[in-house]
Amino acid sequence: FLMKAALPYLPTDRSGRIVNVSSVSASCGFSEQSVYGGSKAAVEAMTRTWARELAERTTVNAINPGPVMTDMWSGVTKEFQEGIAPWLKTTPLAAVRPGIDSEDLVKGAEVAGGRPAYESETAGVIAMLCTPDAAYTTGSVISCNGGFKFST
Repeated sequence: FLMKAALPYLPTDRSGRIVNVSSVSASCGFSEQSVYGGSKAAVEAMTRTWARELAERTTVNAINPGPVMTDMWSGVTKEFQEGIAPWLKTTPLAAVRPGIDSEDLVKGAEVAGGRPAYESETAGVIAMLCTPDAAYTTGSVISCNGGFKFST
């Protein structure tokens, strides 16, 4: 519905930018996230479809962050954090940095196996996709998850 409402306002010269936010949950299959993961997989499918349908007006891409320090991350259970720990332990950029990362983040990483992304780290990738330099990138799902899940 949002896309339908936005359509009349999109430029007609390919200069528009749409960046959807998916999640590694779309393809990793975490416990207790069937609806969330399924909805994010649908976002990725719509990203590819809209990239074709709207090509003369806008690029359409998505990012797929892993855990991000938001209210959602703050609300996950200890069991979820323990379940995701094997993934975060092997995520290259999830290693905590004592003295750089907050003490709370460092402590939380002991349970979760690593740190979540800062919101600014995902926002920066979205901003990059909105620049004229990204004009020839469309239909892509950009890994923005610290190496949690690599793109192919």
